[in-house]
Amino acid sequence: MTRYGLIGHPLTHSFSQTYFTEKFAREGITNARYDLFDMPDIQAELPELLRLPGLRGLNVTIPHKTNVLPFLDRLDASAQKVGAVNVIRLEADGTKTGFNSDYYGFRQSLTEWVGDTVREQSDDPDVLSILPANALVLGTGGASKAVVAALTDLGISHKMVSRTPATDGLTYADIPSVIADYQLLVNCSPVGTYPNINAAPDLPYNQLTSEHWLYDLVYNPAETEFMRLGKAQGAAVMNGYQMLVLQAEKAWSIWQG
Repeated sequence: MTRYGLIGHPLTHSFSQTYFTEKFAREGITNARYDLFDMPDIQAELPELLRLPGLRGLNVTIPHKTNVLPFLDRLDASAQKVGAVNVIRLEADGTKTGFNSDYYGFRQSLTEWVGDTVREQSDDPDVLSILPANALVLGTGGASKAVVAALTDLGISHKMVSRTPATDGLTYADIPSVIADYQLLVNCSPVGTYPNINAAPDLPYNQLTSEHWLYDLVYNPAETEFMRLGKAQGAAVMNGYQMLVLQAEKAWSIWQG
């Protein structure tokens, strides 16, 4: 039996096991299983997991996308570019390679979302030319690294937003004075994730307009409070489910390598 799974903590919000279990059933893959490995202490628990018989690959989520780096033998170019890992492939020789499929999932889902939305008004939009020019990236964890890499490659200027001052970044207290200049807001923090569904990033939502795009990497619940508050102001909103699907399929292709 070939084994796959997800490591992180906590994992109550994860759809990954359901997604891959349904994928295996749908595609007639009978010799594989996907499990959740809740891992509060990666230093103590990951080495043992990596010795699990039949383990071929792992997904990595909050808070371990950078914590896993010391356990890997090499990084693929995608992980080097982002500086974080969300896919681990166990090689035939026993070594471990880190990849990042979040970059692909975010970039592809963002361009498809903008293209599909604008296509309702134009038959053949040039997606790269209509992407929002400026973005605020909420949160500074591992997922934000992939988002920043994708935004950079797409030519979208961006600022990181955190609760504490950072070099060349903003705090949430700064946002009311600049939010009109940033059309795209990407929530890379876990704020609003099930079961804390009434929470939302600390933003001046009354300043949002129909010119804003709100992308929440959270996908459970399907409509987060961040999205609901933005939609009430006329902003376009999207959750992270499509990104999850795209990065999951990318991970599968990496594991099949």
